[in-house]
Amino acid sequence: MAHGPQPGLKRWLYTTNHKDIGSMYLWFSFAMFLLGGCMALVIRAELFEPGLQIVQPEFFNQMTTMHGLIMVFGAVMPAFVGLANWMLPMMIGAPDMALPRMNNWSFWILPFAFAMLASTLFMEGGAPNFGWTFYAPLSTEYAPPSVTFFIFAIHIMGASSIMGAINIIATILNMRAPGMTLMKMPLFVWTWLITAYLLIAVMPVLAGVVTMMLMDIHFGTSFFSAAGGGDPVLFQHVFWFFGHPEVYIMILPAFGIISAIIPTFARKPLFGYSSMVYATAAIAFLSFIVWAHHMFTVGMPIAGELFFMYATMLIAVPTGVKIFNWVSTMFRGSMTFETPMLFAIAFIILFAIGGFSGLMLAIAPADFQYHDTYFVVAHFHYVLVPGAIFSITAGVYYWLPKWTGNMYSEVMGKVHFWLAFIGLNVTFFPMHFVGLAGMPRRIPDYALQFADFNQISSIGAFLFGAAQIVFLFNVVRTVMGGKKASDEVWDNPEGLEWTVPSPAPYHTFSTPPVIR
Repeated sequence: MAHGPQPGLKRWLYTTNHKDIGSMYLWFSFAMFLLGGCMALVIRAELFEPGLQIVQPEFFNQMTTMHGLIMVFGAVMPAFVGLANWMLPMMIGAPDMALPRMNNWSFWILPFAFAMLASTLFMEGGAPNFGWTFYAPLSTEYAPPSVTFFIFAIHIMGASSIMGAINIIATILNMRAPGMTLMKMPLFVWTWLITAYLLIAVMPVLAGVVTMMLMDIHFGTSFFSAAGGGDPVLFQHVFWFFGHPEVYIMILPAFGIISAIIPTFARKPLFGYSSMVYATAAIAFLSFIVWAHHMFTVGMPIAGELFFMYATMLIAVPTGVKIFNWVSTMFRGSMTFETPMLFAIAFIILFAIGGFSGLMLAIAPADFQYHDTYFVVAHFHYVLVPGAIFSITAGVYYWLPKWTGNMYSEVMGKVHFWLAFIGLNVTFFPMHFVGLAGMPRRIPDYALQFADFNQISSIGAFLFGAAQIVFLFNVVRTVMGGKKASDEVWDNPEGLEWTVPSPAPYHTFSTPPVIR
């Protein structure tokens, strides 16, 4: 292949450049974010008032399933891989990723996987309708015919994730600049190194469980069929052994992004670097031994409930260490509140709320009451929307001037932040109340007493959706041109001059700015 960028479409099809591939991942994930978001708005429109208004229950179930699958596998994970592709080589001083052709391949199989998943909406029997956790026997004995395409799509996504993880590990371990020891790496690099090991450990488990489904559907096995001597609860064990580390795969890179942004805008080095590294590793380890806290209601022995209850509570310790370190970094810093910092601070506050409701769900006897209510929906959206989505957004605003050479509109960035922040809380906070009052999730109709809070949630959801259009406009405008970004792009608006020791400030991530 000729050296240098190819003309037109060829450049993007054949590229082995980590920046091009990072950009494609980010644009793809944003397209999936909008698609999954539209499905969420269908759900919220239906739930605006009691009764059946817009869609049939069957289609409502398809929307809840597709929304979850597309957001987890299509929006959040590719976005973090895109940020990793862009930033890791630059942060460790490498010329590119270690395996550039595999990098290209791992991206280009994704659009085909999600095109196939989305196409199930137009198939006979409709799209998967069994929830994003696809519990058997709903997803085997009672599934629509399109479940086979869903299984194939999951396999392709998993292959993409494994290739991406191998590439990241090979790059970080083999291509660091001379003198950059592991304990000198930026935290974003550390969090991705640990995340990549998690991906390699759990993606084959997901591949295994969907293969067992395939065998049950087409080849007469009975892994999950009680009639043939199998066990439906086995599905939950295998799925959540993948699923719980998966939740941390979607949050650990976020911790790395926040750990880059807060020191910059507090004008201080990160407090407790090594404790952050050890806390990340501890969270990754503990994520493997808590899976059955999703299953307190299946009738496990009391010893099992106690073990999973205490192990789940233990994860709060390293997570608390991280929040303490971020707050300590901000303490007595010369803080300014540009858009990335606003998203980072909102991340800390709202992620803490999600963490506290997670502690409530960790208490086994209390979980019997909360299980499968909207309280669970509120909890995981308070973890994933401020946790994953806000941190990705913060990272895009933070690094966009570096990527494009142009400065985004700070006014539009702040408009986006406040619309998203208000929309998020108006959407998901009332769900705590309806959940505690007993409203079950994944059901298109509800009792009259839940109507007011559901209307508030639906209004908030459309507000949050509108905020993303502002974000899209701001990013496109910045990519196309606009005010040039200076070396001191994060100059202090209050007039304090600050610089970073050479090289130029915005091109260094290991040394935070220093006031002079």
